[in-house]
Amino acid sequence: MQERSSGAELAASLRRELERYSPGEKLPSSRALVEQHRVSPVTVSRALAQLAAEGLVVTRPGAGAFRAAPRAEAPRPVDTSWQEIALSAEPAGDQVPRSVDATGVLATLAPAAPGVIEFDGGYLHTDLQPERALAAALARAGRRPGAWSRPPVGGVPELRAWFAREIAGAGGPLGANDVLITGGGQSALTAALRALAAPGAPVLVESPTYPGVLAVARASGLRPVPVPIDADGVRTDLLAEAFRASGARLFVCQPLFQNPTGAVLAAERRREVLRVVRAAGAFVIEDDFARLLGHADGPALPPTLMAEDRDGSVVHVRSLTKASSPNLRVGALAARGPVLDRLRAIQVVDSFFVSRPLQEAALELVGSPAWPRHLRLIAGELAARRDALTAALHRQLPAFTAHRPPGHDPVPGGPYVPPGGFHLWLRLPEGVDEAALTGAALRAGVAVAAGRPYFAAEPPGGCLRLSFAGASGTGEIAEGVRRLRTACTELGVAVD
Repeated sequence: MQERSSGAELAASLRRELERYSPGEKLPSSRALVEQHRVSPVTVSRALAQLAAEGLVVTRPGAGAFRAAPRAEAPRPVDTSWQEIALSAEPAGDQVPRSVDATGVLATLAPAAPGVIEFDGGYLHTDLQPERALAAALARAGRRPGAWSRPPVGGVPELRAWFAREIAGAGGPLGANDVLITGGGQSALTAALRALAAPGAPVLVESPTYPGVLAVARASGLRPVPVPIDADGVRTDLLAEAFRASGARLFVCQPLFQNPTGAVLAAERRREVLRVVRAAGAFVIEDDFARLLGHADGPALPPTLMAEDRDGSVVHVRSLTKASSPNLRVGALAARGPVLDRLRAIQVVDSFFVSRPLQEAALELVGSPAWPRHLRLIAGELAARRDALTAALHRQLPAFTAHRPPGHDPVPGGPYVPPGGFHLWLRLPEGVDEAALTGAALRAGVAVAAGRPYFAAEPPGGCLRLSFAGASGTGEIAEGVRRLRTACTELGVAVD
């Protein structure tokens, strides 16, 4: 973090100094810049690379860095107003519009501004990411025999076998040939939705649900149909009714630590989901995004739906990204039967294959002693941060509540506390405008995620999702909640 910051500062300084040089004139050597600015050679290299990327300097190996020639006059603006018509025109009146609202997805990807506490992210804070283990795995992977050769289309066999064991257990009903390696979980979801539903078809989704599912479905021309959930997961009585009413043949489900509510699908409902889906002659996409994010004080995790599926109804999605780094974009799609061929065809058309060095690095990581140590670390850290957020909400914002499983009330008056995942889902007091609150929160120095993008239809009321994984620690979490209370005060929202 400090090295990157120093590089940006040096780049800014050199950018100002460039005015003293003529085009083509040589800049001081890297050694001279190190001595003059009292920075490391790495910092100088980063700064010069930044200026070169901006077209301000030209670097020549063995010769040094030179001021670049002035840029040519900027081209005239292009009139793109015609695109509004082209993108909005639909060839048939009954087609689903394919415009995409990526607001909810972008909220989890956009970096927080300096000084803003990040409660709206979807990834681990850098302090929780296994950067040393990742760097070592990447270095070892690059030296593997054949690491830079073209991989099998479905993925490296050893990595496919590892995912098969993780998804269905050793000796389970899944083999390496039933798994496809994908470029992360979002890529897997996209391939699965495109493979299993034709444009214009309905697809059943939990309500509320992950905004990325809604965005992918709409971008593929599908019609998301919401099915309400409660503290025990999806309402299976309403799921059966939704299949009958919509004629859908696909349901997207997050049985474990559901995003955004944190709900875990109850045992009896797990069996019922499989029964209802099979009776409808449909598929269920099991998005198991948070299985590696169980908390240290949580109960044993239930098996996957895939492990209990005897009819080939389940298409399983898994990723390493959430538990490691947003840059380790390696995931898996698991399925059995002819549907696997269709999934493979969609993936090949979209992306050919996942980079082999990245696959080899993932295999090195999960096979190293550092991997189980890392999982134990984040299990403890996520539990501590969850407790810090829950306690701060109880003190500062007791009027913010959420659904709670029967008999589970760890903090009286507080939100439901999931035993895994990285977020809490809050229901706002009656009449509170969530858009106004998120704006006021940002002005107060904390970024929170509004609830509206998580619903396929009209929401039942205002909600917020607060992530505790992206904060630097429990102290920052407490400060973030204090800032959220300040935002409530600004809007006159009752918090007690």
